[in-house]
Amino acid sequence: MDRQQEFVLRTLEERDIRFVRLWFTDVLGYLKSVAVAPAELEGAFAEGIGFDGSAIEGFARIYESDMVARPDPSTFQVLPWETASGEHYSARMFCDIAMPDGSPSWADPRHVLRRALSKAGEMGFTCYVHPEIEFYLLRDLPSDGSAPTAADNGGYFDQASHDVAPHFRRNAIETLESMGISVEFSHHEGGPGQQEIDLRYADALTMADNIMTFRYVVKEVAITQGVRASFMPKPFSDHPGSAMHTHFSLFEGDRNAFHDPDDPYELSDTGKAFVAGVLRHAREMSAVTNQFVNSYKRLITGGEAPTAVSWGHANRSALVRVPMYSPGKQSTRRVEIRTLDSACNPYLAFAVILGAGLQGVQKGYELPPPTEDDVWSLTETERRAMGYETLPQNLTEALTAMEHSELVAEILGEHVFDFFLRNKRQEWDGYRRQVTPYELATYLPIL
Repeated sequence: MDRQQEFVLRTLEERDIRFVRLWFTDVLGYLKSVAVAPAELEGAFAEGIGFDGSAIEGFARIYESDMVARPDPSTFQVLPWETASGEHYSARMFCDIAMPDGSPSWADPRHVLRRALSKAGEMGFTCYVHPEIEFYLLRDLPSDGSAPTAADNGGYFDQASHDVAPHFRRNAIETLESMGISVEFSHHEGGPGQQEIDLRYADALTMADNIMTFRYVVKEVAITQGVRASFMPKPFSDHPGSAMHTHFSLFEGDRNAFHDPDDPYELSDTGKAFVAGVLRHAREMSAVTNQFVNSYKRLITGGEAPTAVSWGHANRSALVRVPMYSPGKQSTRRVEIRTLDSACNPYLAFAVILGAGLQGVQKGYELPPPTEDDVWSLTETERRAMGYETLPQNLTEALTAMEHSELVAEILGEHVFDFFLRNKRQEWDGYRRQVTPYELATYLPIL
């Protein structure tokens, strides 16, 4: 037993923790959990927890269903929920999913990201990310298809006076900080009830774990405040969608590989090639970074969501942006990927973006000139004339681009790649069969 495992067991005993929740995600990014008593944890460290993999979306077929969840002690954290007497009663750890013979499961999103990070490590890089996570606070979550009601009427950076959940962000941030998840800042976003909380940068695997924890914590805190939180990409037709703009940087030891003080953008050749890789493979990755039918309602409307493959300096209509908040500061040079929405599977999304960027670095992709246009305002004809490639307009277009991508198949692995495509084709088929309220309101009175 290593020191980290001993620390976990000692902490459980000292703080009288009664339940340990072992977390992992399925291929689509839904959080799964199994609770064990502390007395069982030593055995779980040694042998894992066996479960039926065929019951988890995308994990295994019925005739090969035995799988093992192995707790990762480095992710141990006491959950902030308390008993009536003020004592903490549960903790959580993320798990790596393995086969009975001990080999990693190719269906495990955490393993997919680990493989991408291993490739980066072989090239001498450590990948750090910093997400800006947007979501809506709603009075309720109607299940009958009716429109939700926002929890407030604030706008961008407003010091909104909430009639419900007045201290939501403070409570959410305090809860996250108590779990060791550092928050950089928070503010009200552009839509009514829309919030943004930015997490302080961390390595990509830690951050993916943190994002899954973040979604869980935010939803739980919202319930205690009498509201609901939703990470749906576009819950309102007339208000902005919820993005997860994510800043990427590669470090070689303590040196930021993206920084070049002599470049006008302070972006090194490595950084330029990374961006070029992301741009070249952007359409192929779209189904992973924006995996739901609803995701494309955000991407086709603009409103600070990218609609074309482009990059720029301080240009929020571009897919990739090079922020310049701190010119001359080597450690802060990074690139911001603006396609991701807050509902994506962070393990898979980070893996494909990192893989595409590293492909650009390996093959020396040339970065096209930056855009200085407001891409949202350009017509389709103008975009084509100016050489801008349009991002997929819907899920099926994104899936078509993905299924022809050798790179995405390699990054995800055959198992995840095939399941993801099949599942999302089913989602699209289910969606396109529906007669929508728009169709009824538009056509029924006149046809």
